[in-house]
Amino acid sequence: MRFAQRRTPHARAPGVYAESTSVVTQTNKEAVCLSGEPLTTLPPVETSVDKPILGIESSCDELACAVLSADGCTVLSDEVHSQIEMHAHFGGIVPEVASRDHVRRLTFVLEQALKKAGVTLSDLGGIAVTAGPGLIGSLLCGLEFAKGLALATGLPLVGVHHHEGHLAAAFLSDKPPVGPFVALLVSGGHTSLIHVEKLGGPYAVIGETRDDAAGEAFDKTAKFLGLGYPGGIVIDRLAADADADRFPFPDVMAGKNNFDFSFSGLKTAAIVLARAQPAPLEGQALRDFCASFQAAVVENLLKKAFRAVRLHDTKQLVICGGVAANRELRTRAETRAHREGVRLIIPEKRWCTDNAAMIARAGWTRLMCGAKGRDTISAQPYWKLA
Repeated sequence: MRFAQRRTPHARAPGVYAESTSVVTQTNKEAVCLSGEPLTTLPPVETSVDKPILGIESSCDELACAVLSADGCTVLSDEVHSQIEMHAHFGGIVPEVASRDHVRRLTFVLEQALKKAGVTLSDLGGIAVTAGPGLIGSLLCGLEFAKGLALATGLPLVGVHHHEGHLAAAFLSDKPPVGPFVALLVSGGHTSLIHVEKLGGPYAVIGETRDDAAGEAFDKTAKFLGLGYPGGIVIDRLAADADADRFPFPDVMAGKNNFDFSFSGLKTAAIVLARAQPAPLEGQALRDFCASFQAAVVENLLKKAFRAVRLHDTKQLVICGGVAANRELRTRAETRAHREGVRLIIPEKRWCTDNAAMIARAGWTRLMCGAKGRDTISAQPYWKLA
């Protein structure tokens, strides 16, 4: 997630989003929970889900609805409406604009997802919706819509943690991970290393960003270079086949014996280095600069991720989240995993960015364990995974 006003707060720096949305002020206060309590670990009890599951995602600027097969293995449809063009003018996401667009498009996106899956609401076995973390207005759009559907149809409803959704994306593959494993969750608003016993928990956060997330560093650096929004995609494209060794970038948090991340200094180093050039960066120089910056970010991510795998002796690494679609990250991770004998699982690119298929998959797991509660689910903008 990328914000025009304030970055997403994480567990170490709780705060309030700089947003004032009519969606929030018109909603009962009980629909919002600001406590940030950790996600509940699922009990080792399984029931059965014998009908497809509907997933709804609206935590930020993407709005998505998906239908997952009853066995949790096949995505029957996944409709995603992106607001990138809408927010590009502002250089980041404007929460009020995102919320209002979600309200306008929810019904249409749902109808498209059901149509492509060849099902109706009466054919479904349950609903999974993102309940947090994220922008409060955006969360409420999807959550209250899902509550209305559950009330009208009598379907069980489960609230899904957005980060658990990204972890669940790895289970959409033909060969999903087998717990325990280490996951590198890396996106525009979050960068963390997580020890996963199994999907549904328990989870243990090994390390997380102390300031900017990796995706934020990409976007902010791209904005300084005048590359537009979202910047991570542009940097990845320009860096292809360029010289990643031409510009020197610091080894972030070198000598620190922990698994936390920090990308604010790397972003500052990029700005200082760019300003120190005798001429404006353009052409091959710009491409090499992007490649060098990208390599520095990727190397920092992988260095700590593979060290965490060795420490926890899991021999499995999942890389998920929007930045997992980055070409350089995927290539270097595959090379290193092969060299170190680690099984690497990275979701398909379409499941890396925000989507509803991953929410449906995470919700399927929770519905299988009997988790549901239409009236007890609240939007939790600061919800902790662990």
